[in-house]
Amino acid sequence: MKTYQQLLDNVNQYIDNLPYPAQPQGLYGPIRYVLSLGGKRIRPILMLMAYNIYRDTTDDIMPQAIALETYHNFTLLHDDLMDHADMRRSHPTVHRKWDENTAILSGDTMLIMAYRLFTQDTSNPHIIQALKTFNDATIGVCDGQMYDMEFETRNDVSTDEYMEMIRLKTSLLLACALKIGAQLAGATDSDSNHLYDFGEKMGLAFQLQDDLLDVYGDPATFGKNTGGDILCNKKTFMLLKTQEIASTNEQQQLQQWIDATQYDPAEKIKAVTAIYDHVGIRQICQEKIEQIFIQSLKSLDQVGTDDLHKAQLYDFAHRLLKRKK
Repeated sequence: MKTYQQLLDNVNQYIDNLPYPAQPQGLYGPIRYVLSLGGKRIRPILMLMAYNIYRDTTDDIMPQAIALETYHNFTLLHDDLMDHADMRRSHPTVHRKWDENTAILSGDTMLIMAYRLFTQDTSNPHIIQALKTFNDATIGVCDGQMYDMEFETRNDVSTDEYMEMIRLKTSLLLACALKIGAQLAGATDSDSNHLYDFGEKMGLAFQLQDDLLDVYGDPATFGKNTGGDILCNKKTFMLLKTQEIASTNEQQQLQQWIDATQYDPAEKIKAVTAIYDHVGIRQICQEKIEQIFIQSLKSLDQVGTDDLHKAQLYDFAHRLLKRKK
């Protein structure tokens, strides 16, 4: 079994060696730039880990793993454009470094590249089955993004709706990665589905932890200033749950900060965080994360191989739960 670091090195090496046409440089330069920015590479690593449960080598599905990472980065590129974001992983976003039209076209090309990589080797007898899983996930991610965009103009979003949105936008691709890895290895439908459930629940916990760290994380380890979600009135689990359980007075205070167009950023973060503290939202969110995490491990327990073969996934899950950034 390969370690997380070994798999990460393999993924980064493969990405570094991806061939690009020489021209037009204005199209392929941004793609190379986006994929070179690094990141956790969670999706391809999960696919390789799932495959490694059943097969000794992971080299033969590396194109499919990189396809998933290419697709993920395509979604980030277009997300940044839609959100008018200036920075991604401490670097200028593509539409800032180049322009919006380039971001659209390079992103479209990344999507096509992802499918070309995925179908690069059709000798695996399970490739069509895996491709269907990939197709379903890519559409689901778009569904999630649309819900996220619609939430920006709604004042009646429930926590259940938020959980469904992050399931589609974030969890689905993690679940897909694990299921595809199992499918390409020839695992049973039962194992593939249990791995999917494990990834889906882990993805939900991962996103809720992001929400939590954005308010309560240590900027020194989180890698960016906290309170960003508060400043942009992002509808997170923490905000929505606070609106549900806060007193009438606290709800009114919270709404005043949401509606405010002129304010001192530090003061807004402090005031909203104080409301969070008073209703105990940090503890509520942590308990929600732990509850979902336990459910994810139960799904992994049901995968029909010994714990030794699943050890990397157990370790990976615990690493995600304990992360500080």
